[in-house]
Amino acid sequence: MKKVGLKDIALHVGVSTALVSYVLNGQAEEKQVGKEVAERIRRAAEELEYRPNQLAKSLKTRKSNTIGLIVADINYRFSSGITRAIEAEAKRKNYTVIFGSSNESSDKFSELVNVLVNHQVDGLILVPVEHAEQSILTLQKSDVPFVLIDRNFPNILTNSVLLDNYKAAYDSTVHLINQGHSKIAFINYNAQLHNLQERTRGYLAALEEHGIEHHPGWSLFVRSSHYESDMRKAIQQLVSGNKCDAIFFATDRLSISGLKEIVSLKVRVPDDISVFSFDESEAFELFSCPISHARQPLEKMGKIAVTMLLDSINKPRAVNQIYLETQLVIEKSCRE
Repeated sequence: MKKVGLKDIALHVGVSTALVSYVLNGQAEEKQVGKEVAERIRRAAEELEYRPNQLAKSLKTRKSNTIGLIVADINYRFSSGITRAIEAEAKRKNYTVIFGSSNESSDKFSELVNVLVNHQVDGLILVPVEHAEQSILTLQKSDVPFVLIDRNFPNILTNSVLLDNYKAAYDSTVHLINQGHSKIAFINYNAQLHNLQERTRGYLAALEEHGIEHHPGWSLFVRSSHYESDMRKAIQQLVSGNKCDAIFFATDRLSISGLKEIVSLKVRVPDDISVFSFDESEAFELFSCPISHARQPLEKMGKIAVTMLLDSINKPRAVNQIYLETQLVIEKSCRE
């Protein structure tokens, strides 16, 4: 069977070979190829079962058309969601994603970075972990383009696509205040990650700016390695001793763990206590009361990260940091 080439696709669609090359090499937007024409070319390539010669292509362009992606933990809903978004956008631009999960280990993170660089990926999209600063600084000295997503280190200026975690936590807390709550507890991980620290800052700022005194016993921090047992103690403390009227969980994983404890203690949401979660989870459907949450724009984050990385690969430019906002999704878990 004859191997299909760019010329065959061009004849099939009725366009020039150059136009086909632009589209299949992810340059459709850059070369201002119309969306309808680009889609016809992609569809024809699929129908004709076109398979590019990646070795010849990489030797000619010095590109492998691969992106390395490292997430913090594939078990996180955020990780699976952002991976899908990045893969979809990369595929649209004719790139393949090579994936790895660091399991929140700085050693494994560093190891994965080295593995992907040695595989000659064109660039990296990274969700860094605690204590990964040295790996990022070392990467900065190399010629490998990279983008940080979701997490960053304030003292290291680099391309990043981030959430405005401070504002998201501030707005979430203000929503609880506007619902009439003044005894608002906050449960977060005991971690040095900047994004989590910003959520704590946003929560505290909202209380202060609305004249609500912060009770030290209402800010609780659990260990990531023992979060379930620590959560059990935290919830018991908040619904008995230092009784609060609302709990704001800093992540969806903490929310699920906390809600399980609340249910086990026969505490009713929202009748006895209101609950708000930073981020959502499919597991929320298992609870009788829909949970209010701050929704992260995963698809948008993924698209921007891929675009930013490819821009950096093709035309290195000044550092770019983009902050996105969350959307408050108000359900029935917060009583008035």
